[in-house]
Amino acid sequence: MTNPFLDDRPRPKPPAHEVGQDLSTLSLAEIDERVELLEAEIRRLKEARARKDASRSAADAVFKL
Repeated sequence: MTNPFLDDRPRPKPPAHEVGQDLSTLSLAEIDERVELLEAEIRRLKEARARKDASRSAADAVFKL
């Protein structure tokens, strides 16, 4: 039998925000932080999409020759 007190593995951090999460307990500052976090993630997703679109367009141009 293993001893649960000997488990020194680090526990995973909970996500900074979970979609659909109850927001009623958050302060205005916490809500603002989450908005900034989500806006940054939206920018990151749009940049990734733009890179993939450019790559696909380049591939289409090569194979249409």
